[in-house]
Formats: sequence, structure tokens, C-alpha cells
Amino acid sequence: MTQQPPEYPQYPTHPSQSSSPPQYPPAEPPQYPQAPQYPTAQTPPPYPQATLPPQYPQTPPAAPTPPLTPSIPPTPPAPSTHAHHISTDHGRVHIRRDQRRTDATTVGSLLLHLPNFLCSLFVVGLVSLFFGGFGIVVVLAWLASGALVFHRPTESAIARRLLRLRHPTPQERAKLEPVWREVTARAGVEGRNYELWVEDSDGLNAVAAAGHIVGVTRFAMNELPNGELAAVMAHELGHHVGGHAWSGLLGYWYALPGRIAWRVLKAFSGFVFKVSSAFGCIGTAVVALVIGSIALATISTLYGLPLLVLAVPYALAAVGRRSELRADQHAAALGFAPMLAAVLDKLHRQEQHAQAALTAANGGVRLEEGALSKLLSSHPDYHTRLHHLQPYLQPPR
Repeated sequence: MTQQPPEYPQYPTHPSQSSSPPQYPPAEPPQYPQAPQYPTAQTPPPYPQATLPPQYPQTPPAAPTPPLTPSIPPTPPAPSTHAHHISTDHGRVHIRRDQRRTDATTVGSLLLHLPNFLCSLFVVGLVSLFFGGFGIVVVLAWLASGALVFHRPTESAIARRLLRLRHPTPQERAKLEPVWREVTARAGVEGRNYELWVEDSDGLNAVAAAGHIVGVTRFAMNELPNGELAAVMAHELGHHVGGHAWSGLLGYWYALPGRIAWRVLKAFSGFVFKVSSAFGCIGTAVVALVIGSIALATISTLYGLPLLVLAVPYALAAVGRRSELRADQHAAALGFAPMLAAVLDKLHRQEQHAQAALTAANGGVRLEEGALSKLLSSHPDYHTRLHHLQPYLQPPR
């Protein structure tokens, strides 16, 4: 049999113990003091808006310091708007092979100067008799002196002494040379072969003389548009290209001894007639008979050649008028016909003003030009010149 384990004594329970756990009062959380309440931040009051500073006048900015490199030159002013203004900025220039020619008027002028030349040769021959054996040297020296027409120092002396010209100032040269280059470029002529001169005159005029002289007046240089000035210079270039200038001066040079002898003979004859008039009509008749006999003997000996001398001035004037028309055509062919027509119109009005002044000085009576004086004129009238320019003034078809 199975034995039961012994029972152990039961200890009495503590009175304070019970079967249920003691009831404790509920634990309350400790009460901590609350944090002090700070006032909440309020929206800051609006501050006044900052005003803009006062506007002071702006000082101009300082000029920039110029760069060390050269600046671009300013644009030149626009060319003149005159209808007859031309551009002188030509491109490549073509120089013609034949710089000069001898036209019909040049040949005619040389032929018409032949009687004057022979008369001068006769006078020089008479003078050479006073030099004995050296007389031939005098004649040859006079014949060779014609080459001085193309001698530059001699030309300068002619320009200063006879034509009253002067060299242009640098300012005048700066105005003339571009126009002259344009004229010679159109003509195909080397412009450096010629010299530009200026005449101190208030009239509208120009001149071509000797072999290389082209002169214009101060009025033409300063008052004409450059197109009209070019037309005037082209006209004078036409005299050089055609040979009119050198042939006229050469004929004048070789006719000079005969002209001097004629003036001396004329003055001597006048003196003799005054002396003979003191002796009455008989003395005057004797002197006239003697002078007439000498003149008749001279004419018979020279086969009437001296009579041709009386007609030479009229023939030379006719050739001169023709050479002016040729020079006008030369300028017109280069494209200066409208400009040249305007210049001729100004010359015509200038002549009318001069005629009106002479009429007023003559008490209102108009001075008419005689027929012989018209025949001796070296320039044709302006109506004739304008008529010959009409083919160049008509628009191309």
C-alpha cells in the first residue's frame, strides 16, 4: 500500500494578510506647476515706406579716352546737289597713245601765218645786214627761237608777263586738280603734262596757251559748280589736243618782227605827215608820193605778198572761230555738253550786262558793232556755239 506523505503543519495566516491583495488608493499623477503663459507675438506695426532719393541733374559722362590706334576718318559730307555737280572719283584711267593731233584749223592757222612769217624774215634779214658776217647767225637764231614756245621756263614767263597768270595756292590747287584729273581721265590724256594757272579776275574766262598752260579765272574757280568748271577746262584742253594753242603762239612769235616793223613804219609815217603839213599841201603831196612809190616798189618786188598781209587778220579770225567750235565739240564729246551750254548762257548774260552799261554811259544810245569788227572777232557768237552743241544736248534715242 502506498503511504501518504506526511502533512506539514499549516502556519497561520497573518492577520494582515488576506486572500485578496490590499486595496491601495489609486495613484494620481504628480501635479507639476504649469509653465507661465507668455504673451503671443503680435504682428509688427507697418513701418513707413522708404522714399526715393531726390533726382539730381545728371552730369554728362566724361569723354572717353581716345584709343591709341588711329580712328576711322569721318565720313565726308554729301556732294553738292547742284544739277551740274559731277563726281571726281574715277577709277582706272586709260591713256591714249596719241596725246595730240593737228586738225584742219591748226594747219590753216600755220598757212595763214606764212605771209607774216615771210615779212618778218625780210625784216630780220634787213637787220642782219648791220652785223656783217654774223648776219646769218642772227637769222638762224631767230628761226630756232620758235622752239622756245615749248620751253617750260619761257612758258612760265609768258604766263606771268603776257597773260598775267599766277600759280594757284594750295587751297586753289586742291579745288582744281580733282576736276582736272576727271577731265583728262575722260579724254585719255596725261594731265601731268600741263600746268594749271589762275588769273585774278572777276570775269568768267579761261585760256590755253603755249604747249602746256591751262589758266582759269578766280571767278570761274570759285563760283562755278565743278561740272561747269570741268566743261571750261575741257574746252581749253581741246585747244591743246587739237594743236590750236601752240600753232597760234608760234605764228604770233614769228610774226612779231613784222608787227614791230609795221608799228615803227606807221609811227614814222605819221611823224612825216605832220612835218610835211607845215609846208602846205605841196609838201604833203610830195611825202605821199614818195611813200606810195616805196610801197608800190615793195609790193611789185614781193609779187604782191604784202597785200595778203592786209587780209590775214580776217582769215585768222575766221580760223579762230572755227577752232572755238572744235574745242566746244571736244568738251561736249567728253560728256560736258549741258555744263558748257550753261556756261555759254552765263557768258551771254555777262556780255548783255556789259553792253547795257556801255549803253547807259553813252546816254542811252546803243553802240552797234560794225561788220568789220565782227569779222575780226576770234570767237563766234553764243547763238552759233549753242547751235553747234544741239546734237550733244538731245537725249539719245
